[in-house]
Amino acid sequence: MTVSAAAPKKATVRDMTEGSIVKQVILFALPLMLGNVFQMLYNTVDSIVVGNYVGTQALAAVGSTTMIVNMMVFFFNGFSTGAGVVIANYFGARDMKTLHKTIETTMAATFALSLLFTVAGVAAVKPMLRFMATPEDVFAEATTYLRIYIGGISGLLVYNMGSGILRAVGDTMRPLYFLILTSVLNIILDLAFVLGLHRGIEGVAWATIISQFISAFLILLLLSRSEDIYRLTWHDLKIDRAILGRIFAVGLPAGIQSIITAFSNVFVQSYINYFGSSCMAGWSCYNKLDQFIMLPMQSMAMASTTFVSQNIGAEKRQRADKGTIVTVALSVGVTAVIVAVLCLFAAPAVGLFTPDASVIEYGVLFIRVNSFFLLFNGVSHVLAGALRGQGDSRGPMIIMLLSFVGIRQVYLYVVSRFIANTPLLVGFGYPVGWTTCCIIEMTYFFLRRRKTKQP
Repeated sequence: MTVSAAAPKKATVRDMTEGSIVKQVILFALPLMLGNVFQMLYNTVDSIVVGNYVGTQALAAVGSTTMIVNMMVFFFNGFSTGAGVVIANYFGARDMKTLHKTIETTMAATFALSLLFTVAGVAAVKPMLRFMATPEDVFAEATTYLRIYIGGISGLLVYNMGSGILRAVGDTMRPLYFLILTSVLNIILDLAFVLGLHRGIEGVAWATIISQFISAFLILLLLSRSEDIYRLTWHDLKIDRAILGRIFAVGLPAGIQSIITAFSNVFVQSYINYFGSSCMAGWSCYNKLDQFIMLPMQSMAMASTTFVSQNIGAEKRQRADKGTIVTVALSVGVTAVIVAVLCLFAAPAVGLFTPDASVIEYGVLFIRVNSFFLLFNGVSHVLAGALRGQGDSRGPMIIMLLSFVGIRQVYLYVVSRFIANTPLLVGFGYPVGWTTCCIIEMTYFFLRRRKTKQP
């Protein structure tokens, strides 16, 4: 199929190589952030429903599986990041023929990886839960939830890749519409399965994957029927090895970094599991709220990647640098406001998940000690996104692995064995990693920037 190099349709794509930088970043990131909020609602609603209507053990079970699911999703999102960078480059350079090939390659690889992740993930459920030292009073429900969730994870992966294609050309609105629809559906199904059919933790898992498959169907329908430059043409669906190699050159380091970091967080969960189901449930509540705090910085990081990638493709490096600075400032500012509000209302926020006083006490402790350190994470996430937009995935990968895996695990080992094995000090492993990463990332980014400016 031959694709015209005509100008993109303004209604559905966003050219970030022209116009106000602040306006472009905000208009791109805002719907993306709202979309991430609704996507986060999938697991958050699961936790709220099981915490209030099933029990503390069920809440702990859902929380203890989060890190395992994240290992798979984060690795795949690294591949999605690589695809987004390549697509945005070709979009910025107006190479529509190669852009089309990249989209077909991306989706063909997505279907293959979805099948692989489903089979491998289901087989690894029990070994991973044993590895995390999951308590026996939580183990059975965690196994049930995780097997169903991973069995249907291909819906989430296909949706994420499809929406990643749209983001690369600046369209963040229509993925948002789909997420709003399916998030509302997920809430309805959660209540129907748990309160109406009395299916417990099994019911919330089925509600989630049904909703995710519907979002995947909608995104595929949109890509297939579109008349724009990102149209998915099924009879052209095949893998171009050269393009796939370029995608993996950017995406594989990001995926490896994400999966190893998530695996490191499995170790953190195993330390938390030592303190019993109430602490586990409190940690789960904190993590759910922590993920909402991180949404602005994650959205700004994606905006930074797309903005920098499009402008590098258009050979506008100075504009790409200015966009990075603007995005860092926006990320830190928005995160600071959210953290302040959450710390002020920490107890009511945790109380949404459970009426258990001991669980609320643990959740509030983790929130008030850790959350302000997320400002450091807001800086490092955006800088890593900008570096990936320039095609440099290895630098952020090495820095994040050193900080989130190496430094964090050394800290946890030393604290738990030689200082004091307490929930407070174990939970503080997150801020240690965030702060270290920010310092190293900033140093690396500015040294690299100075080097590229030298004649």
